[in-house]
Amino acid sequence: MATADEVGGGGGGGAGVGAGDQVRRAKTAALFLAAVALPCLVLYRAAVSPAGLFLRPAALPAPPRGDVDPVNSEEARLERVLRAAAMANNTVILTTLNSAWAEPGSVVDVFLESFRIGDDTRWLLDHLIMVSLDLTAHRRCLQIHRHCFALTTDDGFDFSGEKNFMTDGYLKMMWRRIDFLGHVLAKGYSFIFTDTDIVWFRNPLPHLHHDGDFQIACDHFTGDPDDLSNSPNGGFAYVRSTSATAAFYRYWYAARERHPGLHDQDVLNLIKRDAYVARLGVRIRFLSTDLFAGLCEHGRNLSTVCTMHANCCVGLRRKVDDLGLMLQDWRRFMATPGSDRHSVTWSVPRNCSMKKLGR
Repeated sequence: MATADEVGGGGGGGAGVGAGDQVRRAKTAALFLAAVALPCLVLYRAAVSPAGLFLRPAALPAPPRGDVDPVNSEEARLERVLRAAAMANNTVILTTLNSAWAEPGSVVDVFLESFRIGDDTRWLLDHLIMVSLDLTAHRRCLQIHRHCFALTTDDGFDFSGEKNFMTDGYLKMMWRRIDFLGHVLAKGYSFIFTDTDIVWFRNPLPHLHHDGDFQIACDHFTGDPDDLSNSPNGGFAYVRSTSATAAFYRYWYAARERHPGLHDQDVLNLIKRDAYVARLGVRIRFLSTDLFAGLCEHGRNLSTVCTMHANCCVGLRRKVDDLGLMLQDWRRFMATPGSDRHSVTWSVPRNCSMKKLGR
């Protein structure tokens, strides 16, 4: 076996060089072992971690709220889209959209088409904001419309997919809508809210009550717009922005906690006679089903109808089919000579049941 002197070339200086080589070799060996051991340790951690190799450092806290970019915050985005879509009197048209109703060939396409073929309705598209409840719906909105707003959910609830009537997802979506609409009022914007399963045949603005702060469509209309016994339907409403209407929406939204398991329409029916609502002085008007119709109740004549709602109907496919028939009825009405138009009647409901489910 060679000695250290032999490896170093002999003499005192050779011994010093040999010791230095040993140190360097030791360091090299240590680095080699570290290079081998570190990947093994990472692979081991990945094997035992359900997150795999993409481990998020637990020590990184969420950025504080003060670090949110004020230019791109939800509040700033909302103000921009409201300002861009508003009419001269600060009125906007709002609808909400999730992925199920945003699919090509689904509800939203029939909805937009009705504005294009209606009487004095095409220009209203410039004032329509589609409020997307999930990312898929927002992406579709950006493809087909000018004014889109992505609404976030505080609890991270997923509003994508079809939400059947009175399910937990349906109720959460309806109450999120009431909260959002109240916020729009507080920002100083009046609005017409319309469900996306409503087709617009005539400009409704001339047919609204001039003295109504809160005007809402009906499932059943008694004939008296001031009668609180009317059965409201939240799918279509005009609300003037005042401090009273903003307070009314806050009260309505808070009332959900007193009436758990009910949706916004039923709670509205319970609170519309409350003393607090009377003290607010909000002038409530109910809209005639001859003008603002639905499958629950409508006139037989198309000569006066402004909007038609696919209410009293459960199931997305049924809604889409009957909404399409409504557009066909309108085209048939418009193609009929004026003197004979009174004879054109609805061909719906054909796929939807007239039975008011869950009421």
